[in-house]
Amino acid sequence: MNRLLLRDAADAEPGGSWDPGARDGLASETLDRARVARAGLRLLLVVVSTLFFLFLVAFIARSQVADWQPLTEPLAPLADPWPLWLNSALLLAASIALQAARLAARHGRPWATLAGFTLGGVFAMAFVLGQLWVWQRFAAWGYVVSGNPATSFFYLLTGLHGLHLLGGLVAWAWILAKFLRRLPLAQLSAGVELCAIYWHYLLALWLVLFALLTSTPQTYQAIAALCGLR
Repeated sequence: MNRLLLRDAADAEPGGSWDPGARDGLASETLDRARVARAGLRLLLVVVSTLFFLFLVAFIARSQVADWQPLTEPLAPLADPWPLWLNSALLLAASIALQAARLAARHGRPWATLAGFTLGGVFAMAFVLGQLWVWQRFAAWGYVVSGNPATSFFYLLTGLHGLHLLGGLVAWAWILAKFLRRLPLAQLSAGVELCAIYWHYLLALWLVLFALLTSTPQTYQAIAALCGLR
């Protein structure tokens, strides 16, 4: 597919008829770069997964100490976590839009790719703003970072997730700028695919965090007992 797109892009160059050797050389170089980028993304996801796993283990272990004040108890900020449900829907929409862009790129549809890719970034930015709004609600209710261990972990885990999403938005903006410069889709399809994979990962990670942060102390006790942390 990538080779076909590259040939079409080459033939569309104004006044340029590329010889087969040059086209094949560009195709090979593009595919090599895509392989390197995929390998780099896999390594990044392994590192991020390890980091969050360690923090989640620390979260469960800390939840077994007597001074832990659950955020899901009555009158606590997550007694009714509807703002987090709303933000989850925004991140899901971002993932769906980027997947649509990924499929459109595979079928050589540049405008559909651009539309899905743009929407994905917009929904992701809305998610980040939604998370900041949740933080503002926490602070307004007196749940600051140093308030209690449960609140500290909430800010830590959601903040780390938000930072990784912001990093993805930097890559998204860089690729979007290339779209606006009207570069051939063949040169952008690999970046679109990697962004979609990264967003799917961040969605899955967020769902794990969401489930854990809104769980009850009994659930934490069960997980701690299962992991030998009690």
